[in-house]
Amino acid sequence: MNKKIIVILILFLSAVFLSVFIVISINKKPPTAPKPLITNLLTMQIASPEFKNNETIPGKFTCDGLNINPELKIYGIPDNTVSLAVILDDPDSVGGDWLHWAVWNIDPKTETISENSVPVGTNVGKNDFGENKYGGPCPGSGTHRYFFHLYALDTVLNIPENSTKADLLKAMEGHLIAETELMGVYSR
Repeated sequence: MNKKIIVILILFLSAVFLSVFIVISINKKPPTAPKPLITNLLTMQIASPEFKNNETIPGKFTCDGLNINPELKIYGIPDNTVSLAVILDDPDSVGGDWLHWAVWNIDPKTETISENSVPVGTNVGKNDFGENKYGGPCPGSGTHRYFFHLYALDTVLNIPENSTKADLLKAMEGHLIAETELMGVYSR
């Protein structure tokens, strides 16, 4: 065969192959992601009228003030939620993650956790100060981050009042529907 014919044949076959590849690529549907179990996951929020996310927690809610919990607003709870839980912790503590507050079995219809209170019927666990109550931010030095974690659960938790953060997290395993957080900072 003539070299020109071979070159033309190779170019022709390359063009045909490229055309087929382009047509297949265009017609190929992208893989579909699995549907989430809950469609309103992104709408669940926890907020406070006392401070915005990533802002300073007012001294009133710390060990330097009244040492009471701030008001918390809860939005967008998934429809199939049976109970809520809130954990306040400080991952910047010198001794490691420090638990300031653990509250569970909150009614999913709760829209507000009022200042210096917990909703009726909720359980309050033992914080790392050794008390079954809110213990406000109290960093030894520097600026610490404090996370108010909100969890939507598909069950009511059957754990004792003196439960720790580890106990609560273990009890929530396999029951978590959605979660969100509010982070505030505080320094002394």
